[in-house]
Amino acid sequence: MKIYDRTSVYEFLGDLVVYRNLVPADPRLPPLAEIRPQIGLPQGLIPRKSAPEYAQVIVHLLRQARALDAPSTPLERLIYLGDTRLNDGTAFTNICRAGDWPGLAFIGTEKPEPAQAEIVRQEVGTLYLANRWAALADFERFCREQGCPPDERTAVIVDLDKTALGARGRNDHVIDRARVEAVRRTVGGLLGDDFDPQSFQVAYNRLNQPEFHPFTADNQDYLAYICLILGSGLYSLEPLVEEVRAGRMRSFAQFIAEVESRADELPTHLRHIHSSVYALAQQGDPTPFKAFRYNEYQTTVGRMGYLEDSTPVERLLREEIVITQEVREIALHWREQGALLFGLSDKPDEASVPTEDLASQGYEAIHRTETHAVGG
Repeated sequence: MKIYDRTSVYEFLGDLVVYRNLVPADPRLPPLAEIRPQIGLPQGLIPRKSAPEYAQVIVHLLRQARALDAPSTPLERLIYLGDTRLNDGTAFTNICRAGDWPGLAFIGTEKPEPAQAEIVRQEVGTLYLANRWAALADFERFCREQGCPPDERTAVIVDLDKTALGARGRNDHVIDRARVEAVRRTVGGLLGDDFDPQSFQVAYNRLNQPEFHPFTADNQDYLAYICLILGSGLYSLEPLVEEVRAGRMRSFAQFIAEVESRADELPTHLRHIHSSVYALAQQGDPTPFKAFRYNEYQTTVGRMGYLEDSTPVERLLREEIVITQEVREIALHWREQGALLFGLSDKPDEASVPTEDLASQGYEAIHRTETHAVGG
């Protein structure tokens, strides 16, 4: 591994990026609210990345983005760079299907085992599963061999989280630590002197497991809120775990409804926070714990580009969220070949874009924040 230089995702994607709310950073592209009636999406629905409706929105945006600089050039194929076979693989397949495009997806991670790649041919699209990010060079050759050249008729989707930034298996743990710190900062700040760091960590670690995903919906807003309520003493961890395992506490919606019925037992300031989270959850907002997400933005950008350029690469990978040099290089190369580059992030906008107050202080969106680029 070596350090290259300081840069940002903006270098190779520009503002052709969408976060969870599907409002493009580039103001020339329409936000989700304008796209809804054109593709028949229900009012209020913000589809998640693996949903077919999400793919419809992305295809619409890709075609609009291509029309900005090449209005007479139709998109005919898709290349996708991601890090998870389930989430990214599903999104890739759905986008191919929605666009009626053939496509190839690179799903990368970094593992200590011998380098290898597996090709999975599907009914729609082909997956190239690699255990080295350096395998992107081989993937480019594979694309050309498969008749999928990255040219002006090709849309290239680049996943941001744990692909372009914080490469999975190499640097992703720093992203996870930033999120945990944000939960800790939020819960600790609200509980004040009543905050027990050890009990918080035990509860967070326990409930942040696949076993409890049906209850938490694998949603960090929900988990942060549950940890807050446990810290308040309104519920205790072990009895809650027993309720979930016995099937008596089936969902977050049931949990927050029960808290609502006992809200008068909470301290006044926590009652106000609960009311805010409860109201947004009732409206279907997938990120109802806004205070947590605002903290996540700060803990994330706080880990980007803050170390000296002379810092050993091993320490950079341990402590800083860095750009994946292999992704950067291939994206810049493909953009030169005429391909349309477009970035996706499932991170909530509140955790990705600064508030007006922070923006006035010079803070920028995650994709515009500079950090070091590191790669093989």
